[in-house]
Amino acid sequence: MAQDSATITEEVVLGEEVNHVRLITLNRPRQLNVISPKVVSLLAEYLEKWEKDDNAELVIFKATGRAYSAGGDLKVFYDGRNSHDACLEVVYRMYWLCYHNHTYKKTQVALVHGYSMGGGASLMVPLKFSVVTEKTVFSMPEASIGFHTDCSFSYILSHLPGHLGEYLAVTGARLNGKELVAACLATHFVPSEKLPELEKRLIDLNSGDEHAVKSVIEEFSLDVKPDEDSILHKQTTIDKCFSKESMEEIIKSFEIEASNEGNEWIRAVLKGLKRSSPTGLKITLRSIREGRKQTLQECLKKEFRLTINILRKTISGDIYEGIRALTIDKDNSPKWNPATLEEVSSDKLDLVFQPFQEELELCVPTAADRWDGKYENSVNPSLKAKVNPNS
Repeated sequence: MAQDSATITEEVVLGEEVNHVRLITLNRPRQLNVISPKVVSLLAEYLEKWEKDDNAELVIFKATGRAYSAGGDLKVFYDGRNSHDACLEVVYRMYWLCYHNHTYKKTQVALVHGYSMGGGASLMVPLKFSVVTEKTVFSMPEASIGFHTDCSFSYILSHLPGHLGEYLAVTGARLNGKELVAACLATHFVPSEKLPELEKRLIDLNSGDEHAVKSVIEEFSLDVKPDEDSILHKQTTIDKCFSKESMEEIIKSFEIEASNEGNEWIRAVLKGLKRSSPTGLKITLRSIREGRKQTLQECLKKEFRLTINILRKTISGDIYEGIRALTIDKDNSPKWNPATLEEVSSDKLDLVFQPFQEELELCVPTAADRWDGKYENSVNPSLKAKVNPNS
């Protein structure tokens, strides 16, 4: 049932039940609805409960404030930089939740208004229906701060046309609502002023029938195309540059293309790439390329390894320097180590991509046994000890 007003102001995630419809509201507007450990736990709790509930047919995701979700709570990583146990558990839960959203048995609809970035986009793109507006902004900026494109996006982006996925992951380029629909990262475009009415109609529909849900959304949606200056119209240049083997060659190719008439947009891209973490760029590029040949489960397992090894500073501590510069000191002057792309060798990259022993890997559930108790939202203490031997 709907929660009372005293509770609503306190809960970071609101869960509401209306007949056969279930609503999830991300409720941290002042923090741009970033995904904290508590948010992950509550999302998993609601989704598990409703998937087993025969009366629940349709799940609607929405958010309060001007952001759908600006991604993961970076402060959690930074605060845990000297002891990774807490980070390990929330990472495990989050990737497990990502797989859950990809394979959820009930019809899900995301009503996405405002920022949908990083891990926050995993609550939008995998859903059966994702509705965006003229104010929706999508981005995967992790590489720039020494992290990598995760939360199943090494799988999602690697399946975009040509080399667009690599471009979005490495540059952190932003897409608006029209572009998201064109790139098939969202299903429908609805003007923001119509979202409340659409939500009401979906609740009144009181059904999870996919055809009926789609029909209601289409009553409100518009046929849209990317604007003339959209990055989606630069596919030829993107494919030409990102077909190069290495990050160094990609940048060199972009520098050459920037001198051609009509390619002024590349200069800003180059500026961003040269300010980004060399380690983050190389890990991300390799991860997206590997994703083309991997299943969703394999991508999530790989992303789990990458995240744990990055947090352990296996080859670099750039993730913590990037968070410091962006959100702690806010000086926007990170000191990367290694400082150049050339210093991030293939041998170093191999260290963060190296599989764990089988018992240490992310345990991705199958559709059949997902809720049989085998995969709980926690990490075994022995796993913590083995993955973090120095903690």
